[in-house]
Amino acid sequence: MRVSALALAGTYLLLSPDLVAAQEGAAISAGDTAWLLTSTALVLLMTAGLAFFYGGLVRSKNVLNTMMMSFIAFGFAGVLWAVVGYSLAFGEGGAVVGDLSMAFLKGVGMQPNGTIPDMLFMGFQATFAIITAALISGAIVGRMRFGAYVAFISFWGLLVYAPVAHWVWGGGWLAGLGALDFAGGTVVHVNAGAAALVAALVLGPRT
Repeated sequence: MRVSALALAGTYLLLSPDLVAAQEGAAISAGDTAWLLTSTALVLLMTAGLAFFYGGLVRSKNVLNTMMMSFIAFGFAGVLWAVVGYSLAFGEGGAVVGDLSMAFLKGVGMQPNGTIPDMLFMGFQATFAIITAALISGAIVGRMRFGAYVAFISFWGLLVYAPVAHWVWGGGWLAGLGALDFAGGTVVHVNAGAAALVAALVLGPRT
């Protein structure tokens, strides 16, 4: 069902009149678009895989809670990214954080962003916001209530993830120093690792 939905969405993006018109006026590549749609689907599947992986590492009483910590990231991190996170990460701002010019995806449509539609770029970046929030859950299973985790990833996504993404991928101060991050080594892994370490230290040992 999920694969069929992704295939349908990909077909719409490739054949939509907006995309065809954009292709006529700019260098949007159908091949690049198809590849990034595939990559977006794969990163989403990583989050589901992470849920099952973490679920298999904990005590039986924590399995459901642990898995849902990853799955809830789809909803909260994804929605917050569309509402304001994308704008903070990739908006025209200063060296630290972007502005709110693209809040609620204002102006984000099928216009070119490099060789792909801008909306697809936003969706691809959303998958990294989702997987990064889900990665943190591995350090706090059995030590944080589910509601507290939801609140944590919501605030963390806006106050930490979006600014760090802006530093590296959105033209911020690290990008100005020549930093390159092709696969999320800084934005995803260092970011999630630092948050997980701090959360584990604050919460203390499992009881």
